[in-house]
Amino acid sequence: MYDAPIDENWAPSKYWGADDKAGSANHMKNPENVKRALSTVKKFKAISVGKYYHREAPAFGPRGWNMTIPGTPTGGPFGANALFYHDELVTTEIGQIQTQFDGPGHIGVNTSNGMFLYNGFNPMNPENGYERGAGGRVVGLGDAGVEHVAETGFVCRLVVLDAVAYKKKIGQISLSAEMLPIPKTSADVGGIVTADDIDGILKMQGLSPIQSGDCVALHTGQGNTWSNDRYKAMSSDERAAARAMFAQGEPGFGYSACEYFGERNIALTMGDTSANDAQPGNEVEGWAVPCHTELQVKYGVWNLENVDTKSLVDGKIYEGAFIWSPLRIIGATGSPGNPIVLY
Repeated sequence: MYDAPIDENWAPSKYWGADDKAGSANHMKNPENVKRALSTVKKFKAISVGKYYHREAPAFGPRGWNMTIPGTPTGGPFGANALFYHDELVTTEIGQIQTQFDGPGHIGVNTSNGMFLYNGFNPMNPENGYERGAGGRVVGLGDAGVEHVAETGFVCRLVVLDAVAYKKKIGQISLSAEMLPIPKTSADVGGIVTADDIDGILKMQGLSPIQSGDCVALHTGQGNTWSNDRYKAMSSDERAAARAMFAQGEPGFGYSACEYFGERNIALTMGDTSANDAQPGNEVEGWAVPCHTELQVKYGVWNLENVDTKSLVDGKIYEGAFIWSPLRIIGATGSPGNPIVLY
């Protein structure tokens, strides 16, 4: 049991009130937030930062992506013009695979009062909890469904944090390193990005402070192992090696960074790893992906995983307008997608 949500009054939401279901996406209702995002666009160029969806791409645990083209072709020919068509059949964890968004129903904690998700939502509540179909089978997450976030989506100032360049600068990793190391304990500081590191990176990159409503992307370099500019040319063995590294853990945000973002009421975290939390080692020992609870459950600040940050740092795109929305999948935990950055 973990009773901080009860003892520290995580509900009602500190920022959005007792009835809120969208969390940090509410920032998009503020025209000034959208205006600030668009003010960062200087070259009027666009880049997409979603990763490839493919059966050999890394995935967390037993998750997988399997796609077939039924029928080859699926239908036809029809008409005098002999038209035929193809469909695809995809079997996957649709909200939690490759580039994936963690919505309100994805993460919760067990407390002495039962299950606790963002804003105190308990999916066992018969009034607004699990949606059930035939035979009582759970077919959706009720009031914690991702469609509530999708009502606004995200248009926000994007701040890109190049942690690889910064850790080299302060001497925590080798100058030849392409990625941060996977931290095994809290002593492995090279793989843990702290609140102090964030301030140091902003100063190094000449960026203004992170503000309420901003979106923040972390580049650790681990995603380089299957970056968009490499993936399609990789062999099956090379893809298997990327999956093996993916399963060992990841560099990422430390607990102090989570607190930093929560206190600033940002809109979204994202990065090039499977969770964006440093794991298994972090500033707090023994916790499972602490930013997931500190940000998603406590504050309703959502998270986007497996983003192609390499394309951003290679292009020295450290600030821009981030534009994306989850799919309107009623009752889903999250969503796939292909975000756009204007710069």
